[in-house]
Amino acid sequence: MATNRCGQRDERDGYDAWERQHEPRPRRELWVEEPARRRRLPDPVRTAAVRAVLIASLTLIQATVAFLCTLAGSWLAFPMVLSSVASTVVATWAAADVWVTRQVWKQRHGVVSMPSSTARELRRERRRARQAARVEAREAHQAVRIPQRAGNGTGPQRERRSASSLSRA
Repeated sequence: MATNRCGQRDERDGYDAWERQHEPRPRRELWVEEPARRRRLPDPVRTAAVRAVLIASLTLIQATVAFLCTLAGSWLAFPMVLSSVASTVVATWAAADVWVTRQVWKQRHGVVSMPSSTARELRRERRRARQAARVEAREAHQAVRIPQRAGNGTGPQRERRSASSLSRA
């Protein structure tokens, strides 16, 4: 058995090298999950985008069929051209729908951080409503509170004073 320059055992020459060469290697995964570069689109936006892609692909298929029917001199060419024009209008509408859906989602869910953002205004309104509800609950609790009587209840009623009212007395 040979040794390397550091005096350690070198297994390249003997049985250990053959064994290491023929032992089963760990299997490489077929599918390796990688982290996404961008975040996933929100569900309404993704739905609109899928719809737009399907409509655009059908429009391209119709345009191709119309072109081939025109070259062949078929009677179907004219109706296909008309339907291709209509499909182009619908595909443009679908693309605009994706853009509008994305903008609406951004504004409603607070992604756009502009002072005029609808999401920010909605958060302010909710915060004001919560504060008003707390104030009303506090006032209702104070109004319902029963003043305690001194002694056995036969004497005049006296209200309890809080720590802040005692310091003023």
